[in-house]
Amino acid sequence: MLDDLSKHVLDIAENSMAAGARRIVVTLQERDREGWVELRVEDDGGGMDPETVARVTDPFVTSRTTRRVGLGIPFLKQVAELCDGELHLASEKGKGTTLAARLRADAVDCPPLGDLAATVVTLLAGSPDRSWTFRFLRGEGVFEVDRDALVEILEDPRLFQTPAVAHWVRNYVEEGLTELRRPEN
Repeated sequence: MLDDLSKHVLDIAENSMAAGARRIVVTLQERDREGWVELRVEDDGGGMDPETVARVTDPFVTSRTTRRVGLGIPFLKQVAELCDGELHLASEKGKGTTLAARLRADAVDCPPLGDLAATVVTLLAGSPDRSWTFRFLRGEGVFEVDRDALVEILEDPRLFQTPAVAHWVRNYVEEGLTELRRPEN
């Protein structure tokens, strides 16, 4: 099992890239009043047929050719269910996929958020040609990192792969999340 939500984000985002997605939106929402944490990943990749969608939570169903198991989605489903939550997957062949997981935040098995800033940097630097949006919501607050908006400033997406820009993005995300997660928000 993956030990924090940032690793689940990375795994699901990598699935989107493997499916040929050019646009990927990751939304993580903390619903403190209701007691839930919600993760949603939407992409415009190749999508799946209904038979594959029905079987995707089986660890022995994978599109990988390097190994015969795919554990990311089954692990996320397992942790969601351990936290009195659920996992939903909607996909249409040729149109894309949306995965949504909901976890009870106060459940003993609810994983911490983890290093979301490192995950954002990893995905931006590792796939600067993809259009990424990372949205974090808590209460009425929203913090968003949009790759296309950053490229307007940088002018070259390959700059995400430089240490100086990666460090800046990491600090920007950490500061945004810290501000959003302050108790008064």
